[in-house]
Amino acid sequence: MADHWFIRPLIICFLMMMMMSSQVRASDWTNIITPESAISKGAACLDESPPAYYFRNGSGDGVDNWLIYMEGGGWCISNKGCLERTKIYTGTSTLKPKRMYFTDILSEDQTINPDFYNWNRVFVAYCDSSSYLGDVESNTYPNRRGSRIFDSVMEDLLAKGMKNAKNAILSGGSAGGLGTILHCDGFRSLIPKASRVKCISDAGFFIHAKNLHGAQERERFFADMIAYHGATKHLPASCTTKMNPSLCIFPENIVKDIQTPLFFLESAFDGHQEFWFTLAIAMDTSWTKAGALTRQHCEK
Repeated sequence: MADHWFIRPLIICFLMMMMMSSQVRASDWTNIITPESAISKGAACLDESPPAYYFRNGSGDGVDNWLIYMEGGGWCISNKGCLERTKIYTGTSTLKPKRMYFTDILSEDQTINPDFYNWNRVFVAYCDSSSYLGDVESNTYPNRRGSRIFDSVMEDLLAKGMKNAKNAILSGGSAGGLGTILHCDGFRSLIPKASRVKCISDAGFFIHAKNLHGAQERERFFADMIAYHGATKHLPASCTTKMNPSLCIFPENIVKDIQTPLFFLESAFDGHQEFWFTLAIAMDTSWTKAGALTRQHCEK
């Protein structure tokens, strides 16, 4: 009986969650879409399943405005790693949810999302593990054609009315945020009549930072990713003509040449970058020292 003080708040929280979930209408969910011509044009996930996205129509004064968000999910750089991904959601569209409920900047709740609630909103599912950059021509498995996924989804959206967009934003998170940076100007060229086109990269500014521990390993990892996925042709020529292509995937080397307005949302202490790019790589340095070095150099 003495534990009732703990159980009662849990019951209240549970009931509140049930009440909130019951307010979500069936019409608030959006079904998964696969571009019909994608496979015939070579656009496919790692496991050769068709690419996929989720779409909500705009309304009112937002009917000619578009917001596209590209999902992230890391990368694979070898047959072994990519084969493993064909069995999970980052390498196949078959494991993506059949329906999705849009939240945050994709929400159609005006109180939550006053700026974009009535825009045409799109969530692009990530299943290529190359930041939408891969383009290997040969008949290989796993499939490596992430750039064609981007192209096929954009072609589908143009046919749905994006060609008439007045305002458009391309955005993405993590690996999708990196893809946003690299596709930003290309996206702008798809809708030349639009009044305003901008890009937002959320946690997609992956650093090279040669003054940080593990810089060579970071460069080697992305060099392997670029080579494995055949992504060199989709890196900015303004960069690849001046330096090794393996350096032209790092935003610090390419942002100065991007013509389309580009906004970065990045934590000063991005946990993924601190661990994966510094702590896990700088094995010759204690975790405490490596963490201190990360913050010290990033603040400069």
